[in-house]
Amino acid sequence: MHFDHAGIATGDADALASLYCELFSTRIAHEEEFDGLRVLFLDLGESYFELLEPVEEGTIQRYLDRNGPGIHHLAVATEDIEAALARAKTMGIDLIDEEPRPGAWGHDVAFLHPKSTGGILIEFVQH
Repeated sequence: MHFDHAGIATGDADALASLYCELFSTRIAHEEEFDGLRVLFLDLGESYFELLEPVEEGTIQRYLDRNGPGIHHLAVATEDIEAALARAKTMGIDLIDEEPRPGAWGHDVAFLHPKSTGGILIEFVQH
């Protein structure tokens, strides 16, 4: 496994992308509308910033309403998401997703509950 990306909730993905692209001398590697969100991945070499801007009511809009903009989750890439979930479950970690589901950029994803992971929403992602 390795660190894949930080998911960042924002009300204005274009403005944040512009800032980060200039600050980090990077580019937008991928952009799409997915699951009620505008999603932009900024290339940071071996990892990404995933900017999440809601285009309709949903999880990220509720997150922004409660917490304001900021880091929403951290993602770890795995070659076997089912095995990663099984290991987490065996360890007693509460799973948000019992099975992988489709995520942005065509990846399979599954989330672990922050109450079991030190207060951090952790995402497993399989490319």
